Amino acid sequence: MGVATATAMTPSTSVSNSVNSSPNWLKWQPSPCQRTTFFIPRAAASPNTGEGHKKKPKTNKTSSPTPITTTESTTPQQQQQQEEEQQQQVSLSLDDVNPVGLGRKSRQIFDEVWRKFSGLGQISRTTRADDREALDALLIREGPMCEFAIPGAQNTTVLVVGATSRIGRIVIRKLMLRGYTVKALVRKADQEVLDMLPRSVEIVIGDVGEPSSLQAAVEGCNKIIYCATARSTITGDLYRVDHQGVLNLTKAFQDYNNKLAQTRAGKSSKSKLLLAKFKSEDSLNGWEVRQGTYFQDVIASKYDGGMDAKFEYTETGEAFFSGYVFTRGGYVELSKKLSLPLGCTLDRYEGLVLSLGGNGRSYVVILEAGPSADTTQSKLYFARINTKVGFCRVRVPFSAFRPVKPDDPPLDPFLVHTLTIRFEPRRQRPVEGSAGMKQDPRSFKLILEYIKAMPTGQETDFVLVSCTGLGVEPNRREQVLKAKRSGEDSLRRSGLGYTIIRPGPLKEEPGGQCALIFDQGNRISQGISCADVADICVKALHDSTARNKSFDVCHEYVAEQGRELYELVAHLPDKANNYLTPALSVLEKNT
Repeated sequence: MGVATATAMTPSTSVSNSVNSSPNWLKWQPSPCQRTTFFIPRAAASPNTGEGHKKKPKTNKTSSPTPITTTESTTPQQQQQQEEEQQQQVSLSLDDVNPVGLGRKSRQIFDEVWRKFSGLGQISRTTRADDREALDALLIREGPMCEFAIPGAQNTTVLVVGATSRIGRIVIRKLMLRGYTVKALVRKADQEVLDMLPRSVEIVIGDVGEPSSLQAAVEGCNKIIYCATARSTITGDLYRVDHQGVLNLTKAFQDYNNKLAQTRAGKSSKSKLLLAKFKSEDSLNGWEVRQGTYFQDVIASKYDGGMDAKFEYTETGEAFFSGYVFTRGGYVELSKKLSLPLGCTLDRYEGLVLSLGGNGRSYVVILEAGPSADTTQSKLYFARINTKVGFCRVRVPFSAFRPVKPDDPPLDPFLVHTLTIRFEPRRQRPVEGSAGMKQDPRSFKLILEYIKAMPTGQETDFVLVSCTGLGVEPNRREQVLKAKRSGEDSLRRSGLGYTIIRPGPLKEEPGGQCALIFDQGNRISQGISCADVADICVKALHDSTARNKSFDVCHEYVAEQGRELYELVAHLPDKANNYLTPALSVLEKNT
C-alpha cells in the first residue's frame, strides 16, 4: 500500500478555497517514502483529534499552517538504542571541564573567527591609506566593533613587539577591537607568522638586536607595547632581547620623536632638557666645591683627619669629583646655579636623570628653590641617591625631594635655581674594592657625564611586559631576571613615560574570571592568564595612573599572615570596567 504525503497550501490559497466553499486544503499524492509527513494548520488542530480520526477545519479560520512531522512507530529495541545514543552525546569528560583546555580551545576558536572576520571586505596589508580609513570607519566606528572602540584610539598607532607571543597575539586583537592602528614587529614574515596575525595588521620585519632595523618600525607610532622575550637559555640571547632590545627600541623611538619635532620647528615633548654636560674643561666653570659640618664638636675636631675635595677634568676626558671626609658630622658638596634656556622652566619636567660613575657611594641631591632675586627666602629640598661601581644612570623624580625643614611647603620645580651634590660619610654602605678589600666609606670618587631633566606627560609611551621570575626554571632564573631588570632600567632612564608589568606565571585560560592583585615588592606567588595581562597592557596606554610605574600582578589568593598588604581589585569581564585606575592609584610612582 502506498504512503501518502500531505502538502499544506499557502494562506492565500487557503482563503480562496474557503471562499469557493470547497475545503480542498489538503491534497494527497502517492510517495515512495517510508515516512509520513503532515502539514496541519495550527488553527485547525483539535485536542480530541486522535489516530484514525480526521476532522475538517472550519472555513472561517485563516491562520498560517504550522508544519508538524510524525514518524512511524518504532520498536522497543530501537527506542532503547536511541536513548543510549542521546546519553553518549551529553556525557562529559574531564577534558571538557579542564580550564586550561577550555582556554586553549577558546583561543583557537577566536583565532579562527577573527581570521574569517578579518577577511571580510578584503582587508589586506597592501590596502591604501584612503581605503584603510574607509574600512576602519565601516568596521570600527559604524560596524559591529564600534561598541569596543575607546576615545583616542582612532588616531593612535601602536607598535607591538613580540606579536606572535602568547600575550602579543591577544594584545593585537584587543587593540584592533578598540579601534587602534596596529603595527607588528617580527623577525621573519613566513606563512606561519602571517597566519597568526590578522590581515589588517601592518607587519614590519626587524630585529630588536639590530638598531638599524627599528627605524621603519617606530615610524608613525605613538605608543609601544613590548611583549618579546628570549626563547633561548643562552645568555647572549637573553641580553640581546630582554636588555639590549629594550634599549635599542627606546633610543629609536626617541630619535623618531626628535626628528618629528624638528620637522615641526619645535622640540619633542619626550626630549630631556640638558642641564649640564661635562665634555670639556670649560664645562666645569660655575661649579663650586664647598665644605661644611652639621654640628661643631670641639673635642673631636682635635683628633679627626679633616676633609678635602676637588673637581677636575682629567686627561682621559672625565669630570672627576673626589675627596674624603674624616671630620665627624662633616660633608663636602659640589654646587652650581642653574642657567636654563630662555622660556624653559623645570615645572614642565618630571625629575632629574644623572649619568654617574665611581666607587658605589651614596649621595644627597639638594635643590634650592625660591625667588632668584632674593636667595634669603630660598628653601632646601633633598633626595638621596645610590650609585654602583662603574657607570650608571640615576632617575630622581621631583616628587622624591623632601623639605629640609618639615614645615616648608612641597617642592615647586618652577622656583628651582641651584643644584647641589653632597657627599657625607654617614649611611654609607660597605663596598668591596677590586682586590676584595673593603673601601673606606669616608672617601669617594664620582665621575659626572651629564645631568638632564626628564619630560613630564599624562600617558604612557612604552609598556614593557617583564616577569617576576616565578615559573622560570631555577637553573636559569637568575640570568633571566638579570636581563629583565637591565631592560627595565634602560626604559626608566630613557625619559619616556613607561609602565612595567611583571606578571606571575602565565596561564592558558580565559581572562576576566578572577580578581587581580596589584603589588610592589616581589611578594606575589600566583599565576595569571595571558588574556588578563594583555588587557592590562591595553588599558595602561591611556591611564594616567599607570605612567612611570612598575608593579607585579597575579590572580587573587589568600595572603600569608603578616603579608596582607595587597590591593585587591575585582576584574569583571566588562569592557566599561575601569579596574586599573583604583588599583594603581595607591602604588608608588617612578619605581
